[in-house]
Amino acid sequence: MTTLVVIAKEPRPGRVKTRLTPPFTPAQAAGLAEAALADTLRAVAATPAARRVLVLDGAPGPWLPPGFDVVPQCAGGLDERLADAFARCAGPALLVGMDTPQVTPGLLGVDLDGCDAWFGPAEDGGFWALGLARPDPALLRGVPMSTPRTGAVQRERLVAAGLRVRDLPRLRDVDTAADARAVAALAPRSAFAARLARCSADGAVAGAAAADPGAAR
Repeated sequence: MTTLVVIAKEPRPGRVKTRLTPPFTPAQAAGLAEAALADTLRAVAATPAARRVLVLDGAPGPWLPPGFDVVPQCAGGLDERLADAFARCAGPALLVGMDTPQVTPGLLGVDLDGCDAWFGPAEDGGFWALGLARPDPALLRGVPMSTPRTGAVQRERLVAAGLRVRDLPRLRDVDTAADARAVAALAPRSAFAARLARCSADGAVAGAAAADPGAAR
């Protein structure tokens, strides 16, 4: 059975989802990040797995459900941190990030017995999931991260290593306000969609008060 790994940052204002500010405040952006992480962890918790691991930059909070081993992220670039996450896995493993709260147990329940790798491309050119039947950190080290070619380079690295690769559906990461609205529409019952609705409502009230200060009295 597969080990499921989530790599994430502690959702603290000013440290996560900085591209959401503006239009959201740093506190609202952190709240959206927390909701996205909670949705992701909930999907992972509902997926059969040999082990569930959260590789975390920061400290766990009340958003963490039971049943996860929490380990710290190593130092270095994202490629090094992803490689280190796989190095902690003794058998088949699927790794996902915290930016796709629309993910479901159905998407995460991959079978690594019949192939060597699963690859989940992201709409921004990156990837939201990577599964390896035999985790090899060298497959990730040196891959340029956070570029429009990251996903293509990573998949090419897998193929060049002679791995049989299967593809997961393309998903949209939450990086911008437009991403947030699109992803919330795909998962309207998620914690992320509920948090976005509250943030939007708070913003509308603040905007109305700014336009008519007397209305707030």
